[in-house]
Amino acid sequence: MKLTALILLSVLTFSLKLHAQTLPVKTSTIMDEAEAAILRNEYSGINSILISKNGTQVYEHYFNGLTADSLNDSRSSFKSIASLLLGIAIDRGIVKDVNQFVYTFFPQEKVFAADPLKRKMTIKNLLEMRSGIDCDEWNGEKDCEAEMEPTQDWLKFSLGVPMKYEPGKVWSYTSIDPMIISGIISNASGMSVMEFAKLYLFEPMGITNYRWTTDPAGHGMTGGSFFIRTQDMQKIGQLLLNKGIWNGKRIISEKWLKSSTTATIPIPETSFIKLSRNKTAVPQPTFYGYYWYNEEIKTEGYTANIVFASGNGGQYIMTIKDSGLVVVFTQSNYGSWKAKQAFDILVKYIIPAYR
Repeated sequence: MKLTALILLSVLTFSLKLHAQTLPVKTSTIMDEAEAAILRNEYSGINSILISKNGTQVYEHYFNGLTADSLNDSRSSFKSIASLLLGIAIDRGIVKDVNQFVYTFFPQEKVFAADPLKRKMTIKNLLEMRSGIDCDEWNGEKDCEAEMEPTQDWLKFSLGVPMKYEPGKVWSYTSIDPMIISGIISNASGMSVMEFAKLYLFEPMGITNYRWTTDPAGHGMTGGSFFIRTQDMQKIGQLLLNKGIWNGKRIISEKWLKSSTTATIPIPETSFIKLSRNKTAVPQPTFYGYYWYNEEIKTEGYTANIVFASGNGGQYIMTIKDSGLVVVFTQSNYGSWKAKQAFDILVKYIIPAYR
């Protein structure tokens, strides 16, 4: 009996030692600290944080009564998904390439004949927020989305907005550009953007619980206000890290992902790290691609490059390729600098825990 007990004790002791060696104690402790800070309201308005590493979920938490089934207003982070939809249309030969002139997709629209500048606009100009259209929602100078919302036909409104610059010259953020992209996809494919997204992106990825915002004419909004689960936002981030493959199936080409997420356009006087009021990282400029952002995080301990989608209020799909990380935040900090606090949490807690 004593010998049996001694053997059992030895096995148990070895098992506990092995468990202690494999348990991510440091990681757990760091994220416990982050969670405690959120619950102490040091970071307000956080609704959910999901983290995966190399395709495996390592952290998932919902706040303020939300659950995994809650639908979040993705706001402008959905623009990045609109970029994926356009890439799929090009991959499938439905749209030739980004250098096509926009007017060729709208032969019935007289606005292009009336404005020589508008006839110069290409798909690439729309994707880079350099369409030349007289809107600037980044600094609240001219909120064309607010003007569009009460109209009956958001696509027709978007096509009719006057020009201010020659296309391709000036970066000017607006939801009008992705709204025109939706019309290009629809007219080229012969189906609504909702049907297109369901057929070629959402259903193949098992994304079934969502809600579009549409206008009275039946056009789906592609500039924002698309309601989606946090877990499905995470799937989009993982699709990027998987180079366009989901569950062994090619959804979108690696070529498109590379060209759309390689951001080269500097956003004037913008650093998400700086806006987050983080004291650890040295602020770096933010760059823009095809509705995707890039920013480098530089600290004394590490450097990380983030490719991310961003929506008002703090809706983020973040990917860090070198660490195999996908990080998703949903928040309710609309119109506030606090939306950027996600980057402070990323620098102080998430990257140190999982890099």
